[in-house]
Amino acid sequence: MNELPQQLANGLILGAMYGLIAIGYTMVYGIVQLINFAHGEIFMVGGFGALTVYLALPPGMSLMAALPLMLIGGIAVSVLVGVAAERFAYRPLRGAPRLAPLITAIGLSIALQQAVWKWYPDAKKARVFPQFKGDAFDILGATVQRGDLFVIVAAPICMIALGFFVSKTRSGRAMQATAQDRDTAALMGIDTNRIIVLAFAIGAAFAGVAAVAYGLRTGEVQFRMGFIMGLKAFTAAVLGGIGNIYGAMLGGIVLGIAEALATAYVEFIPGMTQFGGGAWKDVWAFVLLILVLLLRPQGLLGERVADRA
Repeated sequence: MNELPQQLANGLILGAMYGLIAIGYTMVYGIVQLINFAHGEIFMVGGFGALTVYLALPPGMSLMAALPLMLIGGIAVSVLVGVAAERFAYRPLRGAPRLAPLITAIGLSIALQQAVWKWYPDAKKARVFPQFKGDAFDILGATVQRGDLFVIVAAPICMIALGFFVSKTRSGRAMQATAQDRDTAALMGIDTNRIIVLAFAIGAAFAGVAAVAYGLRTGEVQFRMGFIMGLKAFTAAVLGGIGNIYGAMLGGIVLGIAEALATAYVEFIPGMTQFGGGAWKDVWAFVLLILVLLLRPQGLLGERVADRA
């Protein structure tokens, strides 16, 4: 039990990253009913974009000064890839049977992985990502690394900004209208193509922020990192209620905490010793998903049209 604050902190940090990525899934699904399985790779290319910016900066520049530029670079690359995917891969299939864009998303995911693997320098192995140096912080009995503070601060700021945008701005209200009924929204004069592109761009931007947080936490980026993080983020979106932007963040945090606690404590349950440890953390994440789908198929918060984006 002495480790409980630490495990909760680990789960909260991990869950915030899941939530930031999951928002991209839920925004796109809320408007075009598409599960963008390439979103994990949009997260991945954002990490490489941030690393590229860092490597281009003058040697010796402090990470604190470089971080805003890295964040801009990661977001820019993620948004560029996300918007290009919508324009050239998904828009031509908008009227096709639902299976066609789903298969296209899977193909795009593999293509992005292989493109980075082949053309990014030394991407065949994990590339070192800069990390903050210095002692960790003790917060309420938990040790928090300096790099982890980024996601702890960034996640609530992003959620507050998104909530304000969706509820208070003209484009945000247009997103809600498009999510509720795209055809009627178009008849009322809303440019639904622009709104769909905006949803892809915002989701990709959040993925870029999560990619920087991932690099600062793990100290590396690799071309495969989007696959498992994308699956976990999709799980988080379903847990919270697919189509619900606040549910996506809640699902991410619940998933992260459950994963951390299961990794640390399952092995102490009588008869469950062999199911503990980090090797089983992905299994327990999907066990949680199955339980939620059995007990509450609509997710923890359900799907509310007003919260779609």
